[in-house]
Amino acid sequence: MNSPKITLVVIAAFMSANIPAHAQTEQNKLDEDQAIEHITVTASQVNLRDSFAGGQVSRGGRAGILGNLDMMESPFNSTNYTAELIREQQAKSVADVLQNDPVVRVAKGFGNFQELYVMRGFPVYSDDMTYNGLYGILPRQYVAAELLERVEVFRGASAFLNGASPGGSGLGGSVNIVPKRAEEDPLNRITLGYEAKGHVYGVVDVSRRFGEQDNSTGIRANLVKRNGETSVENQDRDLSVASIGLDHKDENLRVSLDLGFQDHQVDAPRPAVTPSNIIYEAPDSETNFAQNWTYSNEWQLFGAVRGEYDFTDKVTGWAAYGFRNGEEKNRFANPTLQDNGNIRAYRFDNVRNEDVESGEIGINIDVKTGPVGHTLISSASVFSLEAENAYAFSSFARFDAGTLYHPETAEMPVADAFVGGDLNNPLVTEKTELASIALADMLSFNDGKLLVTLGGRYQNIKTYTYDYNSGDEQSGYDESQFTPVVGVVYKLSEQFSSYANYIEGLLPGDVAPASSGGEAVENAGEVFDPYRAEQVEVGLKYDAGKFGGSVSLFNTAKQTSVINNNVFGTDGEQQNQGLELSLFGMPADNLRVIGGFTWIDAEMKKTQDGLLNGKTAIGVPNVQANVNVEWDVTELPGLTLDARAAYTSEQYASADNSLEVDASNRFDVGARYNIFAGMTDITLRARIDNLFNNHYWASVGGFPGSNYLVLSEPRTLKVSASFNF
Repeated sequence: MNSPKITLVVIAAFMSANIPAHAQTEQNKLDEDQAIEHITVTASQVNLRDSFAGGQVSRGGRAGILGNLDMMESPFNSTNYTAELIREQQAKSVADVLQNDPVVRVAKGFGNFQELYVMRGFPVYSDDMTYNGLYGILPRQYVAAELLERVEVFRGASAFLNGASPGGSGLGGSVNIVPKRAEEDPLNRITLGYEAKGHVYGVVDVSRRFGEQDNSTGIRANLVKRNGETSVENQDRDLSVASIGLDHKDENLRVSLDLGFQDHQVDAPRPAVTPSNIIYEAPDSETNFAQNWTYSNEWQLFGAVRGEYDFTDKVTGWAAYGFRNGEEKNRFANPTLQDNGNIRAYRFDNVRNEDVESGEIGINIDVKTGPVGHTLISSASVFSLEAENAYAFSSFARFDAGTLYHPETAEMPVADAFVGGDLNNPLVTEKTELASIALADMLSFNDGKLLVTLGGRYQNIKTYTYDYNSGDEQSGYDESQFTPVVGVVYKLSEQFSSYANYIEGLLPGDVAPASSGGEAVENAGEVFDPYRAEQVEVGLKYDAGKFGGSVSLFNTAKQTSVINNNVFGTDGEQQNQGLELSLFGMPADNLRVIGGFTWIDAEMKKTQDGLLNGKTAIGVPNVQANVNVEWDVTELPGLTLDARAAYTSEQYASADNSLEVDASNRFDVGARYNIFAGMTDITLRARIDNLFNNHYWASVGGFPGSNYLVLSEPRTLKVSASFNF
């Protein structure tokens, strides 16, 4: 690892330590005649930043314990998608929203149907997303779009900002979900929709604000029901969602409370396909490899409360707490593709019940030392998970399931070949406890033109595993690590802001295995420190009022495990470096744009015996490009047309790079028309995803080291009508 990389960022931070200055106010813009009164940069843990021109992205988003930062004042890079974009694109889940992002590619979990997001070449598991800043609270495998006020996509490592992710991902970025809030005006919205081959849905969205003069208290409720066959052959989805959000704000207090329920059931869910030694051309995108006796069912109850209080005009404290109770029951038969084109599978049943609690507390103190402004931040966080599991496999000899292009349903085998626990009464098999404390100083110099963030987090990670049948403890892990951060922002002008950062990612370390490749490992059982990923990033941001964007260069070096001379160690390395460009806003009065591209070089370094040195990591395309355009047709007021294109270059599907998946293109188009019928505001929407019905392997792997293939979604027609009254 290259700890000296910190040097450049530290030098940039301290070169201006004696520049006389005043610091920056929290406002996005100041009137020319308004004097600067505050000398610190502070950001609320509750209040959101305004939307950028066009309403599709916001002007900033959450940067962990630093709060909601304006994009031009943050030493990090993010794109934050709004409820307006989510609604107008008829998104079903978080994955649909992230299809707009040139840095993100959507994949699937390993052996399940969890949504998974690849950012900067590293996976972000859906159960590592944060809910209003808290880990582990959201439904684990799928999050309905109707729950979302914003989807905030933070690019890069974030161990200091958020703490280590409990699921062991997030080195390339993170996703924060902001729940819906009551709008200033009363809202009564009913949406009815139809999708694909018979999938229908209805949504009720209601909100009110109360308070004789200031509307200080708000309430918003959502009900969702989806049911029917999807565009994938014989795949049926049944979704029920209910949520309620309360918020209150007065002169000193800002608080929110959210409670949600999601029941998600999929029959014959299409699984991923694992190749052997040949990559076959992707079949028709409607093809379903699922056995008709497979299913994925999950039931989740979750909630969170967050508040902040201004003790004085210089001191603000905050606290947050969240919980989730989840139950999952699944039956899988994920196929392996043989070299002759046949597919074979075995049955796998599992149940998983989880209880999660997550919380944090913190305080901001604004002070000054001469001309330098400081926001001193102190925070502590905790996370706990207790999981019950049981599983059952059929014979690993597998059964025949037809071919890749003509899959067949087999008689369901008995799952008695390999069993762990009781599916009807699973025992506790896993406990995870995270605890951390963090300190930071956000400094401001030279009338707020130069902003420097310094800080560090001390993180403790505990994990325990228990026998599926007896409940006895099998292994335990208790290690700690310190992760620093240095961030610098320099405002070149009102339109341009440059930034740089050094920040680290953190994952639970390994325990040396007993054997590898049939040979005993000499240091079996040795517990290793958490894996670290070191990131250096520099970039430039642009804000022209109605149109903006960013360009960044990043380098992330991640520790990996290797075995040399039968000794297990963690001195391997994977290095991902790249260039990102993002654009968004309104370049013209009737035109809205979101787009950009990403170039990534994901190189394996210091591999076992050097055999894979210089190879590209599995499932990381070199080039990703997106553009989404909306056009208001001035000749027909109320009509808006939109189009989206996405390109993903080739991806390797084997560690030695001998297997490769072809590049792919996807095109989506849509239209909406807004009319008034009496006192009712009606919006009619139509959209076709994958317009040309391209068939391609959309992603490779996602779980580290795996190379399973996920087939593209077929051409899908979606129509809906929303009634506001």
